[in-house]
Amino acid sequence: MLKSGIDQDALIDMVAEASAKQGEKLRKGVAEATLKALQGRELTLENMRKVIKSVTQATAMGAEKNPASAVDVEALLRKAIGGMDAALLQAVQAHRKALQQLVDQGAALRENQLKSAVAGIEKMEDMFFSTMGKAVQGVTGPMKGPWEQVLKATKLEGTASGAMATQTVEGLMTQAQDALRKGRASSMRASQVMLDSYAAMVSGVLLGMSDSLSGGAEPAAAPAKAAAPAKKRPTAK
Repeated sequence: MLKSGIDQDALIDMVAEASAKQGEKLRKGVAEATLKALQGRELTLENMRKVIKSVTQATAMGAEKNPASAVDVEALLRKAIGGMDAALLQAVQAHRKALQQLVDQGAALRENQLKSAVAGIEKMEDMFFSTMGKAVQGVTGPMKGPWEQVLKATKLEGTASGAMATQTVEGLMTQAQDALRKGRASSMRASQVMLDSYAAMVSGVLLGMSDSLSGGAEPAAAPAKAAAPAKKRPTAK
């Protein structure tokens, strides 16, 4: 069963058959499946939401079939969420590279396309949590508790993709302001074509990124300060 570019049947089986000792293998499998689906479409926030929804639903269905104890299943769910986060981290990095190219070309963050792209990056973590929450709303019985616990813990800890998104936006804003101070803002003509096809451009960046998740380490948790109320992030003007 393919949904949003995800082989949900394969994911369901992977989660259902994973043992407590196979958590890292599960994380890598979920990460690779999520990344592959992201690479197969324009990297818009809506497309990423669809992918995360499909992966979360498959994870939930697989977890219900897993005979492991509730504690072990909860640990596996955390690994699966870690895999999705690892794939989103790659997506954020692809956005960062694409936006960097545009800013280097003289594009101003006040342009509509860039403002939209930056806003999408800012919403990345919120999209991740809200999409997962909605995808498992119908979960009842023995799986309800583990899902509630793992989602609560993940929100408190923050995500690697969310931390990178914040860093990316802050860095771009600082660079753009520095360019304005130094009078380097240029005409948009040179980069207008790139702006008009930004979603496709960032998808190409993601596809061309050399580092593969298949052998990568689990993404580090976001800084502890992520547990505190988030500061208001700067927005493009």
